[in-house]
Parts: sequence; C-alpha cells; structure tokens
Amino acid sequence: MHKIISSGKSDIGLKRSNNEDAFVLEPDLRFFALADGMGGAASGEVASQIFIETVLKVFSKVDERSEQETLEFVQNAFRLANESILNRAGEDPHYYGMGCTAELLAFYGQNYALGHVGDSRTYHFRQGQLRQMTKDHSLIQDQLDQGLITQDEARRHAHRNVILRAVGVDQVLAVDLVKGKCLAGDIFLLCSDGLTDMTNDISIQNVLSLPLHLAQKGEKLIELAKSAGGYDNITVILCAVV
Repeated sequence: MHKIISSGKSDIGLKRSNNEDAFVLEPDLRFFALADGMGGAASGEVASQIFIETVLKVFSKVDERSEQETLEFVQNAFRLANESILNRAGEDPHYYGMGCTAELLAFYGQNYALGHVGDSRTYHFRQGQLRQMTKDHSLIQDQLDQGLITQDEARRHAHRNVILRAVGVDQVLAVDLVKGKCLAGDIFLLCSDGLTDMTNDISIQNVLSLPLHLAQKGEKLIELAKSAGGYDNITVILCAVV
C-alpha cells in the first residue's frame, strides 16, 4: 500500500469578503475532499461545510476499504450531502438555492477513486505531465464541447461561472466517478475554480515541476491566482504518493 502525504490551504482571495470554500485532509484514512459553496453570503459556506462534514462521517468509519466499498463510500457521501443541503434549504428560506461544487478523492490499495460534481477540478501530475481528470459541469464547457467558442473565448466569457450540476440543487444527483492505479511520485491536485479561472494548465504544471515541498507548491499556486487578480476564493489540496 502506498503512503500518501498531503498539504492543503484555502485563501479568501483579493475581492471576496468571505470564504465559501471548505476542505479536509485525512492522509491516514486516505481521503481528501474539497467543496466550493454557491448561493451567496452565508449559504454558500453552509453548503460546502455540510459536504465536508458528510464526507467525514462516511469515510471515518473505516480506513481499509476494497474497491467496491470505496466507490460506494464516494457515492454515498455525495448522495447524503445532497440530501442534507436540500433539507437545510427546505427548513430555512435564507438557505434557499444554496449548493456546492465538490471533489472527493479516496485511495485504496494501489488505486484511487474520485468523485466530481461542478467546476472545481482534480488534476493528475505524473512524470512532469499534468492531466485534467475531471470535466467541468458548466455552460462554458458545454459550449466548448459543441465548438461554439474557443478556449480563449471561454476564459473571458461573461457566463463562465454558470454551473449546470452542483451538490444540493436537484433531488437526484449524477456524480462523475473516475478510478485508476497510482504510482510512486504521482501528485493529485484538487482545486476550486478560484485557481483555474485565474491561471492555466501550463502554469500549474510548471509549479508542480519545481523541486519544492508540497506546501510550498500549494502556496505558489495560490500566489499565481492572486497575482492574476484573485477574484474568487482559492483552495488547493495536493496529495503525493510516496
């Protein structure tokens, strides 16, 4: 079984008055999660915190998991968080319309399982090459897929923050699941769109290639986003397989 080391940090950015991102690192239990709240003011914070609390409840029960158990845990965490957010919004009108995007990465044996909803992202860095593992559930990604706009146009588009799928919005939630084998030296990056809206994959790859500790790489990624404007909260989790 591979050992996982990790580092995580969340930054409010330069323009927001509050931080609606939330994250958890559990290297001993081999799971990591990130959520980016939406819905405005305090409600976004509530939704992202509910997701993280739900993940902790689901995954803290056992540290040794089979592939089937891990995939079930990932799906259950999203399902239960979705129900909890909807219930909280139903109980209090102040929370109406809240939700969150989310990434959940869990390791088992020599493998990983990833759950993804929204436009937060997970990347895989191996042997100097960065690969985006997730696909944004966004209006812009839809238009890119249809060839209606270019990547450059997407970065400047007025509706680039329109999300088509989020946790806590619909009664039935479709979760993207990705699984694979990990190798020693792999780095996984989970991040909110506060990073990816402000920088590009080449810049991220260059930072991850630097001979620095994980925490230093995370700091540099956050500084990249802030130096480009820091318009949103920025959350970065780095997990390295050693």
